[in-house]
Amino acid sequence: MHYINKTIKSNTYDAIVIGSGISGGWAAKELTEKGLKTLLLERGRDVKHIADYPTTMKMPWEFEHLNQVPKEVAKAYKVPSTHYIFQEATLHFLVKDEEQEFVQDKPASWMRAYQVGGRSLLWARQTQRWSDYDFEGPARDGYATDWPIRYKDIAPWYSYVEKFIGVNGNKDGLASLPDGEFLPPHEMSCVEKYFKQKISENYGNDRHLIIGRSANLTKANPIHQKQGRSQCQNRNICERGCPYGGYFSSNASTIPWAQRTGRLTLRPHSLVHSIIYDEKKQKATGVRVIDTESREMIEYYAKIIFVNGSTFNSNIILMNSTSNRFPNGLGNDSGILGKFIGWHNYRGNVRGEFEGFKEFTTDGKRPNGIYVPRFRNLTKQDSVDFIRGYAAQGGSSRGMIQNNSDLGENLKASLIKQELGNWQMSLGMVGEVIMRESNHIRPHETLKDKYGMPQLRFSIEYGENEEKMIKDAQEQFAEMFHNAGFKNIQKTDNKRLPANENHEMGGIRMGNDPKNSMLNKWNQLHHCKNVFVTDGACMVSTGTQNPSLTYMALTARAVNHAVDELKRKNL
Repeated sequence: MHYINKTIKSNTYDAIVIGSGISGGWAAKELTEKGLKTLLLERGRDVKHIADYPTTMKMPWEFEHLNQVPKEVAKAYKVPSTHYIFQEATLHFLVKDEEQEFVQDKPASWMRAYQVGGRSLLWARQTQRWSDYDFEGPARDGYATDWPIRYKDIAPWYSYVEKFIGVNGNKDGLASLPDGEFLPPHEMSCVEKYFKQKISENYGNDRHLIIGRSANLTKANPIHQKQGRSQCQNRNICERGCPYGGYFSSNASTIPWAQRTGRLTLRPHSLVHSIIYDEKKQKATGVRVIDTESREMIEYYAKIIFVNGSTFNSNIILMNSTSNRFPNGLGNDSGILGKFIGWHNYRGNVRGEFEGFKEFTTDGKRPNGIYVPRFRNLTKQDSVDFIRGYAAQGGSSRGMIQNNSDLGENLKASLIKQELGNWQMSLGMVGEVIMRESNHIRPHETLKDKYGMPQLRFSIEYGENEEKMIKDAQEQFAEMFHNAGFKNIQKTDNKRLPANENHEMGGIRMGNDPKNSMLNKWNQLHHCKNVFVTDGACMVSTGTQNPSLTYMALTARAVNHAVDELKRKNL
């Protein structure tokens, strides 16, 4: 690999951000707004808002394969092909398996999106706050380590982020799921409202059903209009990229906002090899970057560095950042780098039919669902043989009944004459996976990827606690449907592989004690104070809420602290 030695001055910035996804975009926005000349590095190609959404306005019949991916093409996308967004309309946002090879000691999934905006173009937009029940979980049951923060520390940053990105929802008044700064909520269907009422009647204040909280603009406030965004059109094809900016993404929101300051330099095709550590200064001075087009190695320099490459990539960057001071990876005095990996458990699902409300159907679309906040082991350990708990996401619809049993003209007539069937409703668990030391990732000893980086070696699996949680979720959801009068109730286990749903977390966790954590309460490396990690790698536990809102809030909070420390000359 050819090494380019440009002048240090031309490659020097106030701050460097690694990764342009949900948290990286926020780091870039906050740093540039606070006056810092910032370099934003993205390993993938550039994707400009609107201009680079080639399928966003296509009709179904305009796709060569009617939005289905041919089997021959799908062979190159073994991991993405198991994901719900895998379709002809999204292939340009998905990564072929060959783009970054990895080794599986145990079967695992790694969904990547290598382009400007990362997976913020593809996320499901669910945005729930954590509560102290979540932050106190590890301390309460003794698994993992204690979070160094509590809800009061992050609550104002949740509000700060919510106002900017736009989150719709109801003020539900639940201690387990704090209310936020909400736009008008989406509406439930008649059967969802009925189910909500029955849950209240059957379980009192112990269980709740609410409308989901999502980052779709049900109303565009002035702050969103300033971003160039407008109201969500409820098209339900968000994963193609939204030309209206109706849902939050780095491309539609934080990156353009940062660019308007004139202080952002965006560099795509820039794979970060490692972070440079100066042993005399005892801090990081920059990063080494592989240009993925020319394969040249380039160094960039800055006073502070934010690592937001997504959980697994952020881990391998620190693993690859070795020096005499840190032979086992940057900041890894504790030896826990790459350990205590977690994700969300989506395996347990239940669906049922409801025979009422035949006079109603759905009209239009809703880019959101219903949500059942966690109720297991919340304020205390319930009489169940597992710790932590699960939430549920779901929805309802009426399907069409078709008679396919006839032949010829009769078959044609029956296919044309379609009738609405019963209401169908489903609940799918979002379970917490306990972060265990045995669930870990590490660089392979000999195998390299196409760029010469060590291949990441996965050794993660579901444990007994998660298996017990799946069974309990299925039983409880089935009971809730049965008590509400649903019929034909079916339980399924989709057997998704670990990390399949994007919510991978851990490996560079926060904590008060440098002996069993890598980051302090400000997301700073304990032993390299000018490096911050604010993506999923920083998480101590997974909770049951979708994590992106927490990443964004932690990022804004960390930048605020970093800039204050920079002004005090502490970094």
